[in-house]
Parts: sequence; C-alpha cells; structure tokens
Amino acid sequence: MPQENKNNKLYYVIIALSVVLVLMSATIYAISQSGSENNTENTISISGYAEQKVIPDTATLNIGVVVQSETAKEATDKNAALMSAVIAELKATGLQDKEIQTSYVSVSPVYNYANDTQTIKGYSASNSVQVTTKNLDNLSEIIDRSTAAGANDIGSISFSVSDDKQKQLREDLMNEAVADASSKATTLAKSLGTKITGVQTSSVSDNSGSRAIYEYDMATTAKGAESTPIQPGESTVSMSVQVTYYIE
Repeated sequence: MPQENKNNKLYYVIIALSVVLVLMSATIYAISQSGSENNTENTISISGYAEQKVIPDTATLNIGVVVQSETAKEATDKNAALMSAVIAELKATGLQDKEIQTSYVSVSPVYNYANDTQTIKGYSASNSVQVTTKNLDNLSEIIDRSTAAGANDIGSISFSVSDDKQKQLREDLMNEAVADASSKATTLAKSLGTKITGVQTSSVSDNSGSRAIYEYDMATTAKGAESTPIQPGESTVSMSVQVTYYIE
C-alpha cells in the first residue's frame, strides 16, 4: 500500500508539471505573437528605385589559335609559334600583360570514323587568351592584328561597366532610390491620414544589368573585308531600396 501511495503521488506530480509546462508554452507563444504584431504595427513598407543608362567602359573577348597536325608534338609546336606571334601583336596594340590572360589550353586526338571503326588521323592543339581592355577604340585593331598573326578562333565580345565606374554611380543611385521611396511613403501616409515618424528597417539591392554581347564573324575577316565598327551601346545600372517606415 505505501508503495502504491508513492506511485500515485508521483503520477499526480507528473500531471501537475505537465500542466505547468503547457501553460508556460502558451504564455510564451502569446508574448511572441504580441511582440511580432507590435513589430509590424503602425508601419508601412515601401520600395524605391533608380537607374541610369551608361556607356560600358570595359570589353572582354577571347582570342585563340587552333591547329591540326599528324602528331601531338607537331600540333603543339605550331600552335605555340602562332600563339606567340598573336600575343606579340596584342602587346604591340598597347595591351599590358595584366590585360592578357591564358584562358584555355588543350591537345586532343582527331578521329576518323569509317566502317564502324575509329582511328586517330591527327591531333588538334588549342590555345586561347582572354583580353580585357578599357580602350574600346582599339578593339578593331586588336582583332585585325590578331587574325593577321594567325588567330583563327575569336570569341564573342562582351561589354560591361567596370566596378570603378559603378562605384561612382552607386551613391547617386542610392540617393535617388531613397528619395523615391520617401516620396511614395509620404504620399501613401497622407492618403491614409497618417504621417511618417521614422524608419524601422531598410535594405539595398543593386544591379549592373546584363552584359552586351557582340558576335564577331570570322568568315567576314577571312574574306578580307574592312574592319567592322564595334559599338558598345548602353548598359543599365540600377538600384532599389526597401524601407519600412513608422507612422502615426
């Protein structure tokens, strides 16, 4: 009997503790919900936006040489000689070493397929460099002199706005985006019969836009046509802000 009384007491204690825990959990949840409601109470959230059209100041393109020969060594030697001549011409246009970066090197077999059999008929050696320059007026000369020196693999030219130039624009864009959000918030608050009293939170997002791409036609150069004028066009740099205002 005493043991049974002990078990009963333990059972009631467990029940009591369970009730207390449930009540505590409910109280904590109610407080958190109240706090959450207070955080969003008497506020409005507004986005602001600003953009500018800018002319890209940086061009990037790949210039390469692809050579096929009977042996891997012969293909590699021919490729190395031609690529050295191409790089020499690139430097002769005024490009610095830091503006010319090796981007791809490979040597691979070239197969001949006949009668359901595969045989090696030679080897292909490829080598290309990535050129990045802010001298956009020099692009046609860079391409023409490279192809004359032996380059036969010219990749697409992409234009972009450099980080330095974007940095110069960010302050103005941020001011414009914030002013846009403030104007919208003031108008909305007035229509609601309230007024802005402060800022609760804010966030910023900037975007440089997509890169403009120019496709270079190697076939045109092979025909000896005049250099095609290359124009970078315009790129869009934008910024948006999200601001949550207190109102009363």
